[in-house]
Amino acid sequence: MTLDSPIWLQAGSALAGVLLLAWLAARGLRASGLAAREGRRLAVQEVLAIDARRRLLLLRCDGREVLLLTGGSQDQMLGWLPGQDAP
Repeated sequence: MTLDSPIWLQAGSALAGVLLLAWLAARGLRASGLAAREGRRLAVQEVLAIDARRRLLLLRCDGREVLLLTGGSQDQMLGWLPGQDAP
């Protein structure tokens, strides 16, 4: 069994081409809104890097927002934020 370079190069470039086409199709579906899931309940609104290990995350769940601190010795939920209509 010999390793012919042209065959491996052709197979590698064909694989790269297929992966590129799949990636472009996924991006196109997301941009057009066709790939959006209905009833999405959880979303990351913002992420703030506090230091090299810890992150502060603002998550939206069912229309409410919650602050999470991750990456330390343990993850912590800092609390729910009041809604937009709260006084």
